[in-house]
Amino acid sequence: LDRRFAERKRCADPECSMLMCRGKAMQDFKGPDCRFVNFKKGEAVYVYYKLIGKSTELWAGSVGSDFGYFPKDLLEINHNYSNEELELPTDETDFVCF
Repeated sequence: LDRRFAERKRCADPECSMLMCRGKAMQDFKGPDCRFVNFKKGEAVYVYYKLIGKSTELWAGSVGSDFGYFPKDLLEINHNYSNEELELPTDETDFVCF
């Protein structure tokens, strides 16, 4: 069973470790499993990469010390850190629970 949400992602750097943007949560979100990050309306969400391909609605980011996926439509972008976007393949480890 392939647990990947997408085959490709867009990142600001080859390691996907640089922030792409920051936004404000438009509403509360509780993910269906541990691969998702939960947040409350108004919280700051930091985006590290954006899935592309079959699951373009999910981005990966952090809220406090928690990291995971969330629906991009729940975020109002208020700061861009980078305009660079590299297209890279996803890895199996992008979709495991820590």
